[in-house]
Amino acid sequence: MTLTVGQAFDQVFGPGAPVRVVAWDGSEGGSPDGLVLRLTNPDALNHLLTAPGELGLARAYLLGDLVIDGIDEADPYDVLRVVGDGLTPRRPSRHEATELARFVAHHRPHAPTLPPEETPGQLRRLAHGLRHARTRDAEAISHHYDVSNAFYEKVLGPSMTYTCACFPTDEASLEDAQAYKYDLVARKLGLRPGMRLLDVGCGWGGMVRHAVRHYGVTALGVTLSREQATWAQAAIEAEGLADRAEVRHGDYRDVSERGFDAISSIGLTEHIGVGNYPAYFRFLRERLRDEGRLLNHCITRPDNQHPGLPPRGFINRYVFPDGELTGSGDIVRVMEDEGFEVRHHENLREHYARTCAAWNANLAKSWEDCVEIAGLGTARVWGLYLAGSRLAFERNEIQLHQVLASRTSTEGVSGFTLRPRFEPSA
Repeated sequence: MTLTVGQAFDQVFGPGAPVRVVAWDGSEGGSPDGLVLRLTNPDALNHLLTAPGELGLARAYLLGDLVIDGIDEADPYDVLRVVGDGLTPRRPSRHEATELARFVAHHRPHAPTLPPEETPGQLRRLAHGLRHARTRDAEAISHHYDVSNAFYEKVLGPSMTYTCACFPTDEASLEDAQAYKYDLVARKLGLRPGMRLLDVGCGWGGMVRHAVRHYGVTALGVTLSREQATWAQAAIEAEGLADRAEVRHGDYRDVSERGFDAISSIGLTEHIGVGNYPAYFRFLRERLRDEGRLLNHCITRPDNQHPGLPPRGFINRYVFPDGELTGSGDIVRVMEDEGFEVRHHENLREHYARTCAAWNANLAKSWEDCVEIAGLGTARVWGLYLAGSRLAFERNEIQLHQVLASRTSTEGVSGFTLRPRFEPSA
């Protein structure tokens, strides 16, 4: 006789797992007091059989085949902690393995219907060019960043800054922490009036406008997102900065100007591909004058041995198509191999966990508006993505590093004082 869904769950995860599975076939499994996961139809099980783990769970949840009692869709942090900690497969006995094989065969796993928010797998993406070719990069960036400026205004808040903030105190607000981050970057770059700054992957132009307004520089920002560029240029003009600030819609590789005093790269490296690091840092070095500085700010792995975004993972399929991460050691090595002198290296991991929590709170506060703007599926993706990222940063599964380097001259002049101080006043 074939196992019920509840019996199969207990054989895989144990009857003491801190969740309660309630299936459409009337069976139940797991702890009676656990978080209730309702598999409403056979499609829910098919998702879990064809993509075990986070991807199958996400697909079933986004399509409504999996219903989780009491979930906060805008901030499912507590649910992700329970599921991540509690659903650890047991090693089945030989008899159990035979029964489970019969169970799987009985339910006939087949290619599932996918949520419309999911991007194609790697093989289907080849139709749009090789990974990190210009056209495919542009499409990947558009998938994530061209959701809607109105949506991002709700989630990110007034700063429209979609990168890790830096919290000077436990009580600092998200807006204060984003301004503090921009000030920290400006000080690390040694910005002064009259300097020229290039900001690659500039988003909605936050760093560009901060540097021009507070440090008297002339700044050029570049982004592959047309929505970002349009918003940023409008903000520049509204603030009366158009004579010294510009945000272009285009590929950073199309920047022909040289001789910049400083370059900031805040949240771009994740998109360019690890194999492209040498060309990337070589290009940026060629845009700097001698003694010019580069600040590279990006998400990293806690080691240099494992790929950061599995191709079949939730993040790659729903959030950052073709995204790649590696450890900060790999980044430093390539920067040095391409002629940079690394002068300062800082990990802001805990700050990104706080940033994601603040974005989840913004999403929750404006949930109905966000659903109306972007659709329920996209809003749910963002709830999962931000809460999962927060958890990953808290548990040191991913990190955020700022690496500061100089195009040191052939005479060995770096442009740094003997003991530079970077921290802005709180």
